[in-house]
Amino acid sequence: MKAIKLFSGILVIVLLMGACSTIQVATDYDRQVDFNKYKTFAFYKPGIDKAEISDLDIKRILRSIQYELQSRGYQLSENPDILVSIFTKEVDRVNVYNNVGWGWGWYGYPYAGMGYNTISRETEGSLYIDLIDADRKELVWQGKGTGALITNGDLAKKEERIREFVKEILEQFPPVQPATRVAGVSE
Repeated sequence: MKAIKLFSGILVIVLLMGACSTIQVATDYDRQVDFNKYKTFAFYKPGIDKAEISDLDIKRILRSIQYELQSRGYQLSENPDILVSIFTKEVDRVNVYNNVGWGWGWYGYPYAGMGYNTISRETEGSLYIDLIDADRKELVWQGKGTGALITNGDLAKKEERIREFVKEILEQFPPVQPATRVAGVSE
């Protein structure tokens, strides 16, 4: 019986840790744009300057974006095809869990006993990465990652979490576009 309780306690902790590390990603893009034409990028300073986070975190995010784009073959350039901008949002969440005790009462009947509340606080952050066509100055792709910012003041964990956010978002870039059909050709 003790082994079952220990195992179930460990399982709950593992599930909670896994739930905290998840990043939900959503992307959108201009379906009329041919993303194959983009080969170079630069950072769009006017947009980045509006991000409401520390300059050090901005640097961490930009380094991660640069790494991810260069690992996909894009080149940093002074005459770019696309401009990269970011912005962030942060929300503090308070979670209240109502727990009810269960057990066996008189004559073997189950009963619900006194419960207790568990309160947890977490900061949830969203990172938006915007890609702008440099010639037209129009947004062509946007990725958003939302998840818990679980760093507890540890800079190594903070940097790892930022890399995780950026990687998860940019895994969706460039978008997989449906093949274009040629008029008059049947399948």
